[in-house]
Amino acid sequence: MNGMIGFLGAAYPWVKAAHLIFVIFWIAGLFMLPRFYIYHQPVAPGSPEDALWLDRESRLRRIIITPAMVIVWLFGLMLAFNIGAFQEGWFHAKLLAVIALSGYHGWAVAYGKKFAGGHRPRSDKPLRLMNEVPGIATAIIVILVIVKPF
Repeated sequence: MNGMIGFLGAAYPWVKAAHLIFVIFWIAGLFMLPRFYIYHQPVAPGSPEDALWLDRESRLRRIIITPAMVIVWLFGLMLAFNIGAFQEGWFHAKLLAVIALSGYHGWAVAYGKKFAGGHRPRSDKPLRLMNEVPGIATAIIVILVIVKPF
């Protein structure tokens, strides 16, 4: 591929690289946030340690995860339109996985707001299970994009 593809032209490989860079930021943040919640879970609401965790979680969401997700979507849609991916079966599956991952992102943000309100689950087991979602989603998405099984 000579880099001159679709409406992006010579910018195509740069947009693709930026898309992947922000995917890495987004997924890294989605790995960290539930782990933060696991460590935050036993902390007493209203304590100084609670305030530190709430600040860490808020910064991670506000500065890294949410902006990265928005940029991933913008660059990803640009790339998809550029190459005509909407005609491809693998892309439909990838899009579904990214929509699900975005829903997970929404769940993680909402869960953080519950923590800020003083909610503490009895067990961290559900958080530990949810912590696996980004890794599974990433594996599925990478296989769909690289292997293009259908």
